[in-house]
Parts: sequence; structure tokens; C-alpha cells
Amino acid sequence: MNREFQPLEILYLESGGARLYAEVIQIVKSRQLAWVRPLMLADASLNPSETPTLYDMRNGADLLWPIALFRPALDTEVIPLLVQLEVHQTDKLGPPPAAQQLRAFVEQVWLDHQKVFQ
Repeated sequence: MNREFQPLEILYLESGGARLYAEVIQIVKSRQLAWVRPLMLADASLNPSETPTLYDMRNGADLLWPIALFRPALDTEVIPLLVQLEVHQTDKLGPPPAAQQLRAFVEQVWLDHQKVFQ
């Protein structure tokens, strides 16, 4: 582990052009795992030069993942995305299919880092 993550800190997992931002609930040091609560998935995989598509993950399931896969998120990158996410919540079109996006993202991270999960 590069550094000690703390509860309430925002971290991210990255795969391809997508990042899953999550809040730390607890660090399980003995198993090198992070219990995190997903906040949003920012997907820029289709067009990296544009603003990423945001998926609200705040009502989704928590994750228990290896600490080694997480990186600390900078406030300057997270705050504008959270503001944008709140603006989209007021849209009348409704949220995109967040659960499906989270499942696909989690599967891709698992495929990319299978050795970490063994």
C-alpha cells in the first residue's frame, strides 16, 4: 500500500477511459482491502476529449476491493464532477442505467487485475 487511506476519503478505480469514484468506509489492513461506497462512474472511454458521461452510483452496492487498485482522487477533479452529477439529477430524462454500467466496469477491472484478486 502506497499510503494510508482514511474513512470519508474519495478514491478512484480506473479502467480504460472510465473512473469509478468511491468514498472510503473502512480499510481492512489485515487483508489489504478497502470497503468503499461508490459515488459515480465517469466514463470518457468513447470520446476522451469530451466531458465524461456520469453515472450516479450513490444508491448502489458497496464494494470490498484490494487497496492496491485505488488511487486518491483530487478535490479539484471530484468537486466539478459531483456538481455536474447534481445538475443531471434535476434533468427530466432520468438517470442512465447506472447498475449495468457499474457491473460492466467491475467486470473489466477484475479482468484487468486478476492477479490482485488471487
